[in-house]
Amino acid sequence: MARILVTEELADRGLELMREAGHQVDVSLGLTPDQLKEAVDGAHALIIRSATKVTAEVLGAGTSLIVVGRAGIGLDNVDVAEATKRGVMVVNAPQSNILSAAEQAMALMLAQARNIPQAHTALTAGRWERSKWEGVELHGKTLGVVGLGRVGALVAQRALAFGMRLIAYDPYVSAERAKHMGVELLPLDEVMAESDFISIHLPKTPETAGLIGKELLSKAKAGIRIINTARGGIIDETALYDAISSGHVGGAGLDVFSSEPCTDSPLFTLPNVVVTPHLGASTVEAQDKAGITIAEQVLLALEGAFVPFAVNINAAEASADVSQFLGLAEQLGRIFACLSEGLPDHLEIEYQGDLATEDTRILTLSILKGIFAAGTEEPVSYVNAPQLAAERGLDIREMKTSTSRDYKNLMTLRSSTHALSGTLVGVQSSPRIVMVDDHIVEVPPAEHMLVVRNDDRPGMIGVVGTLMGTHNIGISSMAVGPSAVGPTALMVFSTGQAVTNELLDELRSTDGIIDVHQIGAF
Repeated sequence: MARILVTEELADRGLELMREAGHQVDVSLGLTPDQLKEAVDGAHALIIRSATKVTAEVLGAGTSLIVVGRAGIGLDNVDVAEATKRGVMVVNAPQSNILSAAEQAMALMLAQARNIPQAHTALTAGRWERSKWEGVELHGKTLGVVGLGRVGALVAQRALAFGMRLIAYDPYVSAERAKHMGVELLPLDEVMAESDFISIHLPKTPETAGLIGKELLSKAKAGIRIINTARGGIIDETALYDAISSGHVGGAGLDVFSSEPCTDSPLFTLPNVVVTPHLGASTVEAQDKAGITIAEQVLLALEGAFVPFAVNINAAEASADVSQFLGLAEQLGRIFACLSEGLPDHLEIEYQGDLATEDTRILTLSILKGIFAAGTEEPVSYVNAPQLAAERGLDIREMKTSTSRDYKNLMTLRSSTHALSGTLVGVQSSPRIVMVDDHIVEVPPAEHMLVVRNDDRPGMIGVVGTLMGTHNIGISSMAVGPSAVGPTALMVFSTGQAVTNELLDELRSTDGIIDVHQIGAF
């Protein structure tokens, strides 16, 4: 019998499942951080929702913990890295609310199109205003889906039944996969320019924060209506207010906001804006699914069985020679996705040297984690990364070569357009990027990087360095590599902060620079 601590409301059926399995289930709601540290002592499992913060201190107090379960998707309130270090499994319920979230998007789309809340308010106030609240049909309109993950795909499926034309932006979905869904993939600017409605289903990352801003809204089709049930902050709310007030944007349906709880916003004053207080997962069915799913996952973890929705893995299951490469593998995946600006057309992974004699499956999973980290609305784990690759149409091939000419071990990623190699060097096994697009370089991977390919001629390093200095971008490290097959060179910079869009535009318009790629944070 294990002791399971539940600190937030959970569906009764989930609690019953754990008790029926013979475990002691303690429900303690509203604990302070100090009370939580006291209560978790002696617990084998901890089940939370979004309010409980599972910090390093909490994990330290829970010396008997085997598993932490989050009854939902997001894991911002769990120190997953610390849990992994301590050998504590972290599990979630990633599919519990996808149907509810998709239906919320459709509900907001219909409510916004037909002015249902406004008409209801007028009628209950004694005003019969048929002509004032004339709406539009969804049939025949173009819906742009920004993010074709699980929720976005369900929204597209439902919109298709309404007779809508479907276009989408998602650099992490293959064109073939989108075609099977009846969706045409387009660049984001074109999606905004052609859509009558936009439905947002992106994760909140440094790259997507403020993505729907003044510049992008100015390129949108006049009268566009915007639905957001994903995450607050993806839309610049000030820019949206201005665009609706000017008449360029026809209206919005919003379930999420930059700061929550949000009870006062200029957007609330606009008659063509429909809002709800983050109700995407607020259905009886979603709450039941989350409670039952997390109970099932926790029971599997306590039994020592395979756990389908585990989001971390014990690196000790890999050999010491392999586990030291896990961080580099994930960084290579992230950098490769940024070079490819999304999902590569295919992925070849080659392990060279001593690594070729090892079981490298966990390294391939780490690479996939890095590739998909910024491209899906749910946390990417060692368990779900292969499923994401299959769902999004990424063909993967692994190769092994027992010899490596220049390094004891080497990992190389290739597609038809990009190539990237990395290794560990020195007595401290420090990670290094040693090849980018077949240019030999040596630079440590970093949170923020800049890759510039240019004509191989004198003065180009100075040109790029001067521009970076003008934009106050500090250089932490730098490597330059000429091409072995042509008159081009590559500069790879590690920078102290994210490169600005203004600098990227200026670099791309500079004579002698062929292309520029920004490497961003997870």
